[in-house]
Amino acid sequence: MNLRIKSFEEYQSKYQESIENPEEFWGAIAETFSWQKKWDKTLDWNFSEPKINWFKGGKLNITENLLDRHLPERAEQVAFYWEPNDINAEGKTITYQELHDQVCQLSNGLKELGVQKGDRVCIYMPMVLESVVAILACARVGAVHSIIFAGFSSNALADRIDDAKAKLVITADGLNRGTKQVDLKSMVDEGVKNCSSIENVIVLNCINSQPNMKEGRDIDYHTLIKGKSSTFAAEPMDAEDMLFILYTSGSTGKPKGVVHTCGGYMVYTSYSFENVFQYNEGDVFWCTADIGWITGHSYIVYGPLLSGASSIIFEGVPTYPDAGRFWQVCEKYKVNQFYTAPTAIRTLMAHGLDVVNQYDLSSLKVIGSVGEPINEEAWNWYYENIGKNNCPIVDTWWQTETGGIMLSGLGDLSPMNPTHAGYPLPGIQPVLLDADGNEITENEKEGYLCMKFPWPSILRTTYGDHDRCKNTYFSNYDGYYFTGDGAKRDKNGMYRIIGRVDDVINVSGHRFGTAEIEDALNTNEFAIESAVVGYPHDIKGQGIYAYVVVENATNKELSEITASLTESVSQGIGRIAKPDKIQIVTGLPKTRSGKIMRRILRKIAEGEQSNFGDTSTLLDPSVVDEIVKESL
Repeated sequence: MNLRIKSFEEYQSKYQESIENPEEFWGAIAETFSWQKKWDKTLDWNFSEPKINWFKGGKLNITENLLDRHLPERAEQVAFYWEPNDINAEGKTITYQELHDQVCQLSNGLKELGVQKGDRVCIYMPMVLESVVAILACARVGAVHSIIFAGFSSNALADRIDDAKAKLVITADGLNRGTKQVDLKSMVDEGVKNCSSIENVIVLNCINSQPNMKEGRDIDYHTLIKGKSSTFAAEPMDAEDMLFILYTSGSTGKPKGVVHTCGGYMVYTSYSFENVFQYNEGDVFWCTADIGWITGHSYIVYGPLLSGASSIIFEGVPTYPDAGRFWQVCEKYKVNQFYTAPTAIRTLMAHGLDVVNQYDLSSLKVIGSVGEPINEEAWNWYYENIGKNNCPIVDTWWQTETGGIMLSGLGDLSPMNPTHAGYPLPGIQPVLLDADGNEITENEKEGYLCMKFPWPSILRTTYGDHDRCKNTYFSNYDGYYFTGDGAKRDKNGMYRIIGRVDDVINVSGHRFGTAEIEDALNTNEFAIESAVVGYPHDIKGQGIYAYVVVENATNKELSEITASLTESVSQGIGRIAKPDKIQIVTGLPKTRSGKIMRRILRKIAEGEQSNFGDTSTLLDPSVVDEIVKESL
């Protein structure tokens, strides 16, 4: 069975089929994969608990489907081209056979260390081929991988290791990023210092830094795999066994571990990859994300490999050595499908067209956008200058929790409308609800974006805290999955995402809860209290604006205090979450019950100087005037 939809009419037909007979629809797609035992029941679900089971009782190992299944026909096909940070360094390739062999070698190494089915393994790695090997080796032995973005601090790393009760960390001595080298091993040493669950740390040599290795705990990656067999019998997994935990920010301080399972995630990532990008045999696909985010999981690792694709893994950044780097890579590998974030597009727009026009981009067939809504100016620039008015833009909307793309065009099959994600993929049943939970059926009216029926890659729980999963996603509106986003449809029914409606800020496509940034700020010696809001940012989409009440700062320069506060966020979460603006204030607008009125702070951050609505409930309304005056 070919999973590829080939026309818009076929999409409409498949969509109708998927809504009327979802179990039959997804069951037929699932049967195109290799199963050690067929499932007993295609779907069992209840959003109120929530309980969602897809293909329950089916036995499989996802790595057999993305490696072993392809070997008869694709053993010598390139699975990944690795493009290093240094433009003068030599790249690497890895074939499906080589990837299979290395995954089996590391699987044998993990087994030797006592890693068993169900154990949690944290991966804190650069964008190198061994990162994919580590991910797949975990999946092959039945361990649950939890990838932690290598830009997160040692504190953030420790929080995630503790929550997952991880047995092992796989890391590297360091990573290359633009002109910098980052010492990862010392971050891990600091992070695991008080993590009692960690038994071993595997260290890959990436930057030849000769890190300190703790005897009895730390193991060199290549020493571990040396001489290991290149065969390993994949662990049988139930379709509903955990595949991975990925931590994402919420509106409370503690990141939550989103759980995805083996069978449904496999079926949906492959199906969405092939259809959204209209991938053809022999194409070269490039997703510029980091593997530490869900985009990297689904559309660097799992989706492309399940579909037998050839992809690029890029170690560098879009502006090094200059702003033509992305386009140089596209020309070098004759990239056919290119998938990046609006932040990157807006950054590169600012550098003009000379760096774009140096390169031949004629190989591009589909260009994609991910992470946040793309503004119209960036959409037009991308379409005209990168796609040469000839490539469809797939403006994809989805989440860590959804596992795969939910709303999007399908390559060149679907109509496009700038700033609109498009139509739901087959099997996806979105609705817009008003504040009372009534469905909004008319177009051009804004509502809360929810889903009324499960799809195979929906999250199953938040690790170790099912109540949190229920309260976050399934309690706002009974019987619906609540996305946390506002949206509306145009006159043709195409969806446009308006943005978050909770206390989550989307910075360059990465979600941060305001509470976790406030927690990091409040650890600072100067901070008494803080409030964080998002505000419009030309490059990042949303920036982080922090209002901080300080004390013991009488002899300190303002710049010294703000630098110290910024460092607290870098230490607590990572540099990626540092505030764009910090305003020192004497007080925060609070109700008499002590609740901070963030809507007022949001308006001030957006440049509003008056029209704050009813402030009579504030304990001290004069605080607002002071904050406005200090912000000017």
